[in-house]
Parts: sequence; C-alpha cells; structure tokens
Amino acid sequence: MTTADFARNRDNFCYRHPSRQSFVLCQRCARTICGECQTPAAVGVICPECLAEQRRARTPAQKRARRRWGRGGSVVAASSGGTRGMMWIFILTAVAFLVNWAGTTVGFSLNDALAFIAPLIYPQSGYFQPWRVVTVALTHAGFMHVFLNMLSLWMVGRALEPMLGTARFVTTYLLCAAGGSAAVALLSFETPVVGASGAVFGLFGALIVIARHIGADMTGMLIVLGINLVLGFIPNAGISWQSHVGGLVVGALIGLVFTRTRRSDQQVRQRVLLGVIGAGIVGAFFLPPLLGFPVLT
Repeated sequence: MTTADFARNRDNFCYRHPSRQSFVLCQRCARTICGECQTPAAVGVICPECLAEQRRARTPAQKRARRRWGRGGSVVAASSGGTRGMMWIFILTAVAFLVNWAGTTVGFSLNDALAFIAPLIYPQSGYFQPWRVVTVALTHAGFMHVFLNMLSLWMVGRALEPMLGTARFVTTYLLCAAGGSAAVALLSFETPVVGASGAVFGLFGALIVIARHIGADMTGMLIVLGINLVLGFIPNAGISWQSHVGGLVVGALIGLVFTRTRRSDQQVRQRVLLGVIGAGIVGAFFLPPLLGFPVLT
C-alpha cells in the first residue's frame, strides 16, 4: 500500500477527528478512534457513541446504583486522555530515582539491584536475576540523566501512545528495554548499564516507522535521533550505544508490525508477530554462554 492509498483510506484515521491517525479500534463498533475519543472498557476501549448507547441501555437497577454510589452501573471508566501508560512510566521512574537517591545517604543503592549487569542474569553466575533485563529502564545515574530520558519519553510518548493505545505502548516500551539489554549482553557483556535510553530509542524507532508509513515529516525527530546516536559513540562519554542501537532496532521492527497489522481481523497476527520479536530477544540472551562469554563466578 502506498502512502497516498493509506491516506485515502479513512479507516486509518479517527472517525471523529479525520486528521488523527490511529491504530486503536472501538471494541464494539470496530471504528478507528484516537486517544481523545477512547474510553476504557472491560476489554479494550469504546468510542463516545457506543458509550452513550451503553449508558442509554442501562437498566433501572444500574441507574439506581449510579445514584447511590456515585458511579456508573456499566463497566466503563472515564478516559484519562490517552497517555496513561506514559504517565505511569514517569511515576515509577521518578519513585525509583528518589528511592535510590535517598538510599545512597544510608549506604543503600536501588540501582545495584535493578541495573542491567549481563553476567548476573545467568544461573551459572550463582545469582540469576533476570528482572534486570527490563528494570534497567527504572535506573539512572543522576538528575540530568533521568530528566533527559523522561523529556525524550514525553516528546515521543504524547504522539505515539494515543495512536497505539496504552497496552501496545507499554508493550513496546518493555520490549525495547529488553532489546537494549540484549544488545548490551551481546556487544559489551561485562559493562553495567543504567537508564531508559534503550526503551526510549525503541519508541523513537517505532514512531519513525509508523510516521513514515503515513507520510508524516519526521526530519526534526530524525535529526534529534541521529545526534543522540552519535553521542553514544564518543569514547569515554559513559553512554551505552549498544543499548541505544538494540532498542532502536526492536522499536523499528515493532513499528513495522503495527503498520502491517492494524485491521481488526489482523489482531491475532499482530500478537503472534510481537511474540516472535519477544522470543527473538529471549533467544539473544542464550548466545553469550554459547559464545563462551564469562558468565561463571
């Protein structure tokens, strides 16, 4: 499908806001809806028209329950603007940073427990701490480090999450964090790594692929991405270019999956392909022992 064909297909855009491209469908009517039009339901999200219809169909008992308890009798909650996932990532990262900062005053470092240290994720090391593969995204080396990463997350997340929906956005973030860790394990095995850069670079990669697919101008974002990639290769800069590249590659692959499987009848295929990417990341972690990397104590 060409960019022009994609733009002419109204199913690729919110039915209430025709200029807003989205990958999220109303779980009742299957029409495309943007972040502003999404209201979480028991499964998926629903559009404003389906929400209104559902409210009109409430039974007298449900209406009495609403008056009594101050909440709707349906299973639908209020929408929070389409960036819930990004906000929770902000909150968890901020809490982790503050706990680590406070702990250092009494000799405790949360970073030591959550940072990615490749040898420690293997049972042969005597530790087996696989959570480090993704919890690395909660760790940061200082205020400027966490500030710049969260600023980058805000830049890309406010555009990407409303298009993908919260579940897909968070899944992308976690897979990209794991992809960054896998690249570190393969390319710089004994280097401890902290930071959400791999996950954030992955979001950039996904957004660029999706935006190019719909014909959006990504020149500014490509420049920012390029500068940050170059900085990672500066000697003694203390930046893990391996994590950046790993997250970016995984994010681009995920973005490609989303652009090819956005129809409602392709959701199973989409989940399978995301599972294949996840399996590929897991498989990458089996390579260091096979290559003879020093995982034993």
